[in-house]
Amino acid sequence: MNRVFTYKFDTPTFKGTTQVNTGLFINGKFVDPIEGGSIDVTNPATGKVITTIAGGTKKDIDVAVKAAKEAYKNSWGLKCPGAQRGRYLSKLADLVEKNIDEMAALETLNVGKPFKTAKNSDLTDMISVLRYYAGWADKIHGKVIETYEEKFSYTRHEPYGVVGQIVPWNFPMLMVGWKLGPALATGNTVVLKPSEITPLTAQRLCDFIIEAGFPPGVVNIVNGYGSTAGQAISEHPNISKVAFTGSTLVGRKIQEASAKSNLKAVSLELGGKSPCIIFDDADIEQAVKWAATGIFSNAGQICSASSRILLQETIYDTFVEKFTALAKSLQHVTGDPFDADTKHGPQVSQIQFDRVMGYLDSAKEEGAQFHVGGEKHGMGEGFFIQPTIFTGGPHMKAVKEEIFGPVAALIKFKTEEDAIELANDSSYGLAAAVFTENSSKAIRVTHALEAGTAYVNCYGDLEPSLPFGGYKQSGNGRELGEYALNMYSEVKAVHMNIGLKL
Repeated sequence: MNRVFTYKFDTPTFKGTTQVNTGLFINGKFVDPIEGGSIDVTNPATGKVITTIAGGTKKDIDVAVKAAKEAYKNSWGLKCPGAQRGRYLSKLADLVEKNIDEMAALETLNVGKPFKTAKNSDLTDMISVLRYYAGWADKIHGKVIETYEEKFSYTRHEPYGVVGQIVPWNFPMLMVGWKLGPALATGNTVVLKPSEITPLTAQRLCDFIIEAGFPPGVVNIVNGYGSTAGQAISEHPNISKVAFTGSTLVGRKIQEASAKSNLKAVSLELGGKSPCIIFDDADIEQAVKWAATGIFSNAGQICSASSRILLQETIYDTFVEKFTALAKSLQHVTGDPFDADTKHGPQVSQIQFDRVMGYLDSAKEEGAQFHVGGEKHGMGEGFFIQPTIFTGGPHMKAVKEEIFGPVAALIKFKTEEDAIELANDSSYGLAAAVFTENSSKAIRVTHALEAGTAYVNCYGDLEPSLPFGGYKQSGNGRELGEYALNMYSEVKAVHMNIGLKL
């Protein structure tokens, strides 16, 4: 029997009780997994198990897809007017907002990010995204295209039908919003798999989906491991599109599985090793703060983190001194994510902790110079790693590969051309930044960078209305903005004869 997990929070930032059903959410209700699987959920700040949730497999995905297909045919898709779909999304946003403290506390408990960040950034942004797409739901339209008088020609934008969505563990609720918003606005039904590491807020969201009045089967949330539930979504013949956010390695597997099954459409938001170029005419104080935000926020667990900081040699020493001082200051605000002063939390899991520490060991073996960090934070429990800055050659493993932790590599350059070459010397192309007070240089360099998102004199400041996605091995397709709607709809061209004769 699926059960309800009850947790009482008594912390400096939130006091209250939450109840989370641990079953699979299929066809509007919580159910037990067919094969009885379960998954332990851990608090990364302590390393201890919080609870156990249901773990679905291929059989559960089959049931969820069947429910989603029936809902698409009978109560959603083009059977539900766009204005009504928008009202459902708006109601869901309202319910998340009404319970934002509880949801932020769950996110903090399960992910380890500071409570204030979870509330004021992740959950607040998720609500904004849902409302943004609620506004789009009744504005999905094609075009009338003039040909000649005897022919009426137009296009329709139609939903795929059943879409599969696989979201990551670094921003669990925000990524659910990024995925559900455009998919539901365009009329698709959804089978969504949260990360098995961080499922709690998605589980709680199911209660709000019911309360918002979504017809059963429109949204199905099935927890499970990537190798079972995730693989089943990628291979399923009745899923017409899959959207994935996560590692490049897994993205390749999803692309392959989709191709081998029914050639379903695939959009991928994958890894990155994003460059942050700081020229000698930049506002150094601001550049230091933005670069630190880009790499140390969320304990560095951001696909677009500013993990390669390229510094013009004339300001190198000044920047290193100021940047190191800022990183050292974070040591004093690292710890309990429920503490109001905490700014730096733990890595999300033992596996992720070990991964980051492995890269730090590799950098040491290759002769990197560490200015700060490079070790576990403290001797206590939890998966905490010190904010780390190192310098070394641009071809070191820790400089080339995505670490996904609070680790910044500093690299010198001489000229604008050198900076562009170093920045683009990567298999990734998710994001990049340029810091300069010269607007001509900013535009020139930005246009030369091989990245899907480019920042000028800022970093990581996303908007619901602007697209986000990568070049090269950082993926394909786009999240957010009007562009994301195209990821969830197919275009039909209609040719109507109103006078042609043979």
